[in-house]
Amino acid sequence: MSSIQGILNRSKDIRLLCSRLTNLNITKNIVHNNFLCPQNGNQLSLLTANFHTTIQRYDLMEFFDDKKNWGANEVRSGRSWRLDELRIKSNSDLHKLWYVLLKEKNMLLTMEHEADEKFELFPSPERIDKVEESMENIETVVRERNRAYHLLETGQDGERPARVETNQLGLRYFYRTREYFIPQKYSRKKRFFNPYRVDRDVSTFLRFYRERLAKMKYRAKNRDKNYVTKLLSRYPNLDRKLVQREYPYVDVKAIDYKDKSRGHFAPKID
Repeated sequence: MSSIQGILNRSKDIRLLCSRLTNLNITKNIVHNNFLCPQNGNQLSLLTANFHTTIQRYDLMEFFDDKKNWGANEVRSGRSWRLDELRIKSNSDLHKLWYVLLKEKNMLLTMEHEADEKFELFPSPERIDKVEESMENIETVVRERNRAYHLLETGQDGERPARVETNQLGLRYFYRTREYFIPQKYSRKKRFFNPYRVDRDVSTFLRFYRERLAKMKYRAKNRDKNYVTKLLSRYPNLDRKLVQREYPYVDVKAIDYKDKSRGHFAPKID
């Protein structure tokens, strides 16, 4: 009997709550929750009429920056979110932060496109890089949590299986397996490439391809060497350790002994 009386009391409380919600004055500057009243079906449409994800509603103006920043040469902004700061947040907070950053990215891309259309400079373009870096850090944290969960539950990392494949030209590439909506049809008449089979055309192609890569690497190294030589000839007091750290494939000590790196200046006499 006491259980039936408790159910009746709860039903009266629900009816009282629904009656008060109907008389509630809904304003556009307040974010409302989705209350579902089982007694009256039209309460859902009434309570979600002004539902929005932000505190204030700007309609399509959310794709544009604040009007006080229009025509400004510089817009002050904070730094990007770090991994240490994101790791202590809950999944719901990361989910909300992701959509906030997504809206900010859409706004910045819209303003950048508008500046290009008007042949104007986009103020503080580094804001896009900060937003993208923050979104990448969120993805990293979510992937870490997924890996930890799958390792704890199944003993596997939960990532898509991947392997190194060889195409018909003999080039190796990294392939991640994925699902197909329509299964692939394999025919026995189709000729697959066998990397262990000696093929004259493929071996010739690979020889010329490796030769081209070696030439590109040699030219890049020679280009950096000439650039370092010009730097040392123009700035004789340049820090050699810094140059060596910036160009590790160039022998800076050997370049110092060449006449081209000394330049045309009178040596100091102590």
